Amino acid sequence: MNDTNQPGKPASFSHGVKKILIFSLAYYPKYVGGAELAIKEITDRIDASEIEFHMVTLRFDSTLPTVERIGNVLVHRIGFSRPNPSIEDLSKYPLKLNKHMFQFLAAWKALSLHREHHYDGIWAMMAHSSGIPAVIFKLFRPDVRYILTLQEGDRLEKIERIMLPIWPLFTRVFTRADVVQAISTFLGRWARRRGFSGRLEVIPNGVDVERFSRTELSVTINEVKDILGKGMGDVLLITTSRLVRKNGIDIVIRALKLLPENIRFIVLGTGPDDLALKRLVRECGVEKRVRFVGGIAHADIPKYLHASDIFIRPSRSEGMGNSFVEAFAAGIPVVGTQEGGIADFLFDEKRNPDTPITGWAVDTDSPEQVAEAVKDIIGRPEKVRAVVATAHALAVEKYDWNTVAKDMREKVFLPLLDTRG
Repeated sequence: MNDTNQPGKPASFSHGVKKILIFSLAYYPKYVGGAELAIKEITDRIDASEIEFHMVTLRFDSTLPTVERIGNVLVHRIGFSRPNPSIEDLSKYPLKLNKHMFQFLAAWKALSLHREHHYDGIWAMMAHSSGIPAVIFKLFRPDVRYILTLQEGDRLEKIERIMLPIWPLFTRVFTRADVVQAISTFLGRWARRRGFSGRLEVIPNGVDVERFSRTELSVTINEVKDILGKGMGDVLLITTSRLVRKNGIDIVIRALKLLPENIRFIVLGTGPDDLALKRLVRECGVEKRVRFVGGIAHADIPKYLHASDIFIRPSRSEGMGNSFVEAFAAGIPVVGTQEGGIADFLFDEKRNPDTPITGWAVDTDSPEQVAEAVKDIIGRPEKVRAVVATAHALAVEKYDWNTVAKDMREKVFLPLLDTRG
C-alpha cells in the first residue's frame, strides 16, 4: 500500500491527468468495510499520472485531518466528529446525523471542490449511501461524467423503503448515471429495474489472492490455534462478517446443537447484534463452543482462515460477499446460501450439477441444512480437496484485485473519460 502523506500537505499530481471525485460515506484509516476496501485496492493499482482520485467522505474522528492523501486518493472529510469514536458511537447523536447530512453536504462540498479542481468524472460508491450527493452534483454540472457502483449488501426492498422520503432523487441516482458498475449480476438486474438503460459493467470485488493463498509459517498458524483454543480433534467453523441479521450468524449458532461437541464456531467481526448473538449462544447452551474474537485488522484475516477448517456464512442477503472469495483463496471449504450475488460464484453439487463445484449451498434460515453441509465436508475429504481446488482456481482467474482494477480502468474509467475528449 502507498504511504499516507502528512496531514495538511497533500502531494501534488502532474498536470493534465484526468480527475475523478469519489463519494463514499467512510474511508481509511477507520470504519473500513468491503466498499472502502474496493476503492483502496482499485485506486492503488491505477497510475496516478493517468487518473487522479479525490474523495468526499465523513470525518467521524476529530483526530483525523480534514484533508489527507491516502495512496492515489486525496481525501476531503466533512461532518460532525469527536475524538476516537467507536463503531457504536457512530449510531449515536450527534454522529448519527452524519449519514443524513452527507446526502446534501457532500454535494455542496463537491461543487466547491470542482471549482478548484475541475473534475472529469464523479464516482458514487453505492446508490443508497452516496448516490444522492452524486446526482445533486450531476444536476448542477451535467457535463461531468457520472459512475455509479452498486455494492449494496442489504435486502433491496429494505433499501428502497428507506429511500422513499427522497424517492425522486433516488430514481435519478440510476437514470442520470453515465455508466453503472455492479459487483454482481444480481445488482446489475436491480439497476435495470430501477430504470438505468445505459452501459452496465458487472465487475466483482476482488481479493488479494497471493496474500490469502500464501501458507503462513506453521508457527504463526499454531499461535492462532492457541489463541482460539483449538484442541486435538477440534473442527473450527469460521465466519468473518459484521454482526448483523443479514449474515445469518444466528443460524450457525443454532446448527451447533445438531453437530458433535468437537465442532466449534469462531466469529470475527463486530456489529449491533453482538449482545443478541451472545445471548443466543447462552440460550442454546453452546457457550464453550463459540468464540467471539471481535474486530481484527483485515491483514490478519488470512492467518485465522488458515488456522480454521470451514468458512461458513448462511447470508439472508448479499450484494456479492468478498469474505467467501477470500476463503476460496485461502483454500478452505465454504458453506453459504446462494442469496443475491453469492450465486455468481458459489456452486453446489446438487443445485448446480452442470457447473464446476465451488462449495456447499444451503437454504436461508436452515440450521438443519447447515449441519448437514458441515457433516458432509467432514465425511468426504476427497470431495473437499477437489472443491477447494476448483474454488481457488476461480478466485485466481476472476477475482484477483489486479484483474478487477484492470477491468475498472479499461471498461469503466477510460471509456467514460475519453468521451470528454
